[in-house]
Amino acid sequence: MLFSARYREPVALSTYWQYGFLVLLVLILNETTLAASDKTPLVVVSEAQTQSIIKQVPLTGTITSARVARLSAEVSGQVEKVRVEVGDRVRTGDELLQLDSEIEALTLRSSQAETERTRAELADSRRRYADAERLLKQNNISANEFRLLQAEVEIDAAALQRQLAEERRYKARLERYTLRAPFDGVISERSTEMGEWIEPGRPVLTLVSIDELRIEFRVPQDFYMRINDQSDITVTLDALPEREFQGIIDAVVPVSDPSARTFLIHVLLDKGDIRMTPGMSVHGLLRLNTDRRGVVISRDALLRYPDGRVTVWVIQNVDSTPAVIEKPVSLGHSFNGLVSIEEGLQAGDVVVVQGNESLQEGQQVRIQAREKAGP
Repeated sequence: MLFSARYREPVALSTYWQYGFLVLLVLILNETTLAASDKTPLVVVSEAQTQSIIKQVPLTGTITSARVARLSAEVSGQVEKVRVEVGDRVRTGDELLQLDSEIEALTLRSSQAETERTRAELADSRRRYADAERLLKQNNISANEFRLLQAEVEIDAAALQRQLAEERRYKARLERYTLRAPFDGVISERSTEMGEWIEPGRPVLTLVSIDELRIEFRVPQDFYMRINDQSDITVTLDALPEREFQGIIDAVVPVSDPSARTFLIHVLLDKGDIRMTPGMSVHGLLRLNTDRRGVVISRDALLRYPDGRVTVWVIQNVDSTPAVIEKPVSLGHSFNGLVSIEEGLQAGDVVVVQGNESLQEGQQVRIQAREKAGP
């Protein structure tokens, strides 16, 4: 029995070793399978779709004011006082500049004195005419003398009217020695000083309205027939590049620049709390419908090579064992994060948009998520 017991013990140990080896082998194979599975690339895919093709036109423009005036005096004279500086805000009617008007003021006072004298003469002739009316009723004055007094009243009345008009003329001329703001705005330029002699028509101040701002863009003439007040345009300020604003096309100016082959559009902007000033540079993105439909995909699907080739990774066997193949494509317009495909893809093709940097031809992949190619 001792021999038998010693004989069976080695047999039991051998069986245990074989069983343990099999278990270990199964564990190794499972870990190898899991490791291989973990190495299968995870990708995000998107389906090529048919949409209207939009052409995006980048533009560069400038903020301008709808009202800019280069102000000048209406009469010649010596500058007595300049009441504003560059940057001052003024309101309609504010006094900006005063010319030496001493002689004109004296002339006006002389005219006013003459007006008073003429008024007094008219009052005296009317008094004598009233006396003559009583005397005529009493037959104490001839009809001829009465008519002479009546004519004298009419002549004095006409003289007074003429003198009043003359007084108003001198007063209006005196007012022209004061330059006033024609509208609310900011003084952007000053080109005269006290003591300087100026002539009519010579600009001495520039006034810019900052309440009626607009953006001027020059657009290539090729797009003239496609633009209207419904065209979509977004604007970014160079001073605030992180924000994008929706613009409204206010006017399409049909006068083109023959040297640059461009025309002008005016764009209005709801600036909200943003401070803008004329002269600031802006960038715009004009989106025009091409009246065509085509296949579009996300721009993230594109792979560009130094030799100029552009390719995408296309998923095969999407619903069973996904694998990728690389396809060259011919590009059209880019818009809203999309790009139109002229050749190489069809609507419904599934392309890789994330995880496409290091794929290989025929490689199996795991689909992590699907994205839409557009709105």
